Amino acid sequence: MAYPIFQRPMPYTPRPALFLLLLLLCTTCRPQPDTLRLATTTTTLDSGLMQAILPLFEAQANATVEVIGVGTGEALVLGQAGDVDVVLVHSRAQEEAFVQADYGLERHDVMVNDFVLLGPADDPANVAAAPDIIAAFTRIAQTQTPFISRGDNSGTHNKEMALWQEAGIAPVGDWYQEVGQGMGATLTIAEQQQGYVLSDRGTFIQRQAQGLELVLLFAGDGRLLNPYSVIAVNPALHANINIELAETFIEWLTGSEGQTAINNYRVAGQQLFFAGIQEAQP
Repeated sequence: MAYPIFQRPMPYTPRPALFLLLLLLCTTCRPQPDTLRLATTTTTLDSGLMQAILPLFEAQANATVEVIGVGTGEALVLGQAGDVDVVLVHSRAQEEAFVQADYGLERHDVMVNDFVLLGPADDPANVAAAPDIIAAFTRIAQTQTPFISRGDNSGTHNKEMALWQEAGIAPVGDWYQEVGQGMGATLTIAEQQQGYVLSDRGTFIQRQAQGLELVLLFAGDGRLLNPYSVIAVNPALHANINIELAETFIEWLTGSEGQTAINNYRVAGQQLFFAGIQEAQP
């Protein structure tokens, strides 16, 4: 009986060294994918954006992107520790502090959407009639209608806390619940509790298409703009940072191909994110 490699009659004993050499030659005949570690906000995952655009980058760069979905605060902690190569986040003050402390190299504007105030259709606090978002938050506190907060130091949570502060309100009491969850899970809890919740528009549209019964009650205030940026982790602090691939990803994401992919992503016919930093579309 002939064998395609050794052509020896039975019985025979394969040569391990030769076998390993052939295996090595086979596995090195084409470039192996490089790996990028990305920490990104839960809003970019719960909205479906990352699942739509990352395969385009992976194919072009012959790379694999390992995604960690967390709030902005935790994403920056991962970057500070050198556990990721790049972060995609949405809390300007935290981003600037991250770069100023030399944990990250440079902020690059990526895209924008906006925050929206959701609640039950009967709108018990009548926030839909409020003249601005501060008045809407004030009505919720005055009526002590349930409000569900992410409570996770995310960009969404930080925006919410800034609005309470501007309203001069310390949100405490049985009506105010901090759940420590990502955006999608927080919307589920708010629906179950029939409470109000601050959400990014992208995740709301995605969950609405999946049957979420909360409705959009207030939007359009300039305070609710929600810009995102991308930052490479400083390789001078961590030898394991894949800075070349991180910079390649940033160039792709902020370049024409990445920006087009962002603008083209839609759910139920609605655009969820807008490339660059511009006025969010209602």
